Amino acid sequence: MSGHLALAVSTVLYGLGIVAQTVAARRAEERPGTGVGLLARLAADRLYLLGFTGQVGGFLFAFLAREDLPLYLVQAGSSCAVGLATVIGVLLLGWRIRRVEIAVLVVMACGLLLLTGAAAPSTARELPLVPALVVLGLLTVTVLPLARVFKAATPVLAGIAFAVVAVAARNVAGKPVLDLVLHPLTWVMVVAAFVGQACLATALQRGSATSAVASMDATTVVIGSAAGLAVMGDQIAAGREWWVVLGVLLVVSGVLVLGSVAKPARELVTARGER
Repeated sequence: MSGHLALAVSTVLYGLGIVAQTVAARRAEERPGTGVGLLARLAADRLYLLGFTGQVGGFLFAFLAREDLPLYLVQAGSSCAVGLATVIGVLLLGWRIRRVEIAVLVVMACGLLLLTGAAAPSTARELPLVPALVVLGLLTVTVLPLARVFKAATPVLAGIAFAVVAVAARNVAGKPVLDLVLHPLTWVMVVAAFVGQACLATALQRGSATSAVASMDATTVVIGSAAGLAVMGDQIAAGREWWVVLGVLLVVSGVLVLGSVAKPARELVTARGER
């Protein structure tokens, strides 16, 4: 499977997963506790598990895409799942969409097209193991404690965790299965994914779902793109550097604006006949 096809499948699965997880998380009973406790309660919800399956599938296809494609493209494509989730919600759940949201979706699509045109397929430069473990490991283990203290920053902290996932995945993608399983960064990636999922569950329950996912994705795109270009050798087609700058700007601005203008999650997940 080509990297671009894998990225397209990943985006669709992420979008479906966001919709299912949003509905499940918002109908969960509000109780005190951390995101880990919320995840434990949601584990019995079939709809949430269906959404989680979509997220896992999206991650696996994004993992395949990272073998050949730069992080700035893969993360931007994944972040556009929030826009796709909006479209799915409109078509399947009767969510209302305004003109400004349609305009933002067009802006995000333009940004993604620019990044696609600028991306030069390449194999990532492998990071030095010990420094990578120290930096990525410290970022991962500090996210949940910070989430307990700074609850309003939970979406951003989820974005940091998923940026760790992206960087670690780009580093180990394409390795033989045995090397992949035994590589320490693979396990950092797994732990970071769990931490990010816990923070995302909390954010989806406490605030606007679209806003939370948008803040998370914007954080992941910026950190992942910077890391890929600065230390992992991600390539840009000659003369198209400004395409990347403009493309990332359009995608990040799009997800943030979409999050700020979206309806509150409670309105979005209410049954069509009750609104």
